[in-house]
Amino acid sequence: MCGRAWLGAALVLGAQLRALWLAAAVEVHTAKEVVAVNGTNQRLKCTFSSSSPVSPQLSVTWNFQPEDLSSHEPVFYYLKEPHKPPFGRFKERVTWDGNIERNDVSIVIWNLQPSDNGTFTCQVTNWPDVYGTIGEVRLRVVQKVSFSEIHFLAVAIGSASVLMIIVVTAVIVCRQHRRKARDKRLEVADTEL
Repeated sequence: MCGRAWLGAALVLGAQLRALWLAAAVEVHTAKEVVAVNGTNQRLKCTFSSSSPVSPQLSVTWNFQPEDLSSHEPVFYYLKEPHKPPFGRFKERVTWDGNIERNDVSIVIWNLQPSDNGTFTCQVTNWPDVYGTIGEVRLRVVQKVSFSEIHFLAVAIGSASVLMIIVVTAVIVCRQHRRKARDKRLEVADTEL
């Protein structure tokens, strides 16, 4: 009977510790979607928060899932120092741009291609916080920047400014022309007297 009570207590304690462990999980934060122009470089921002201090065993794993849903590809790995992938499409095109002390584990992808369209995942393990969320960033590589509302607003403000300058210039020229004509009339009237 004593053995069963001990086993029951151990199971209850184990369940409580597991619940605490899950409650102390790492939270990963990323942008949901990023749009970048073909041939440019793009920083994929990933930050994390952890209930534990940053551990020397902290690891970061970046993976890529292409749009065609083919197999995941490794992009980048960090454990005590950055490790570039030894093979694959990102072999010479990814660099570390994070700062572990600031809970930033971001990377930069160089020379973006349309084949880079897909979802990048960022996973952080900070012992003892080994569980947690996985951040996802959907990257869309476009041929050129679309004409957004901000561009439209900038063109409208620029056009209005140019129109205002033209109107102000026209008013000033008309006033000067009237003033010269009035001065000429006064001069003619003075010479006649």
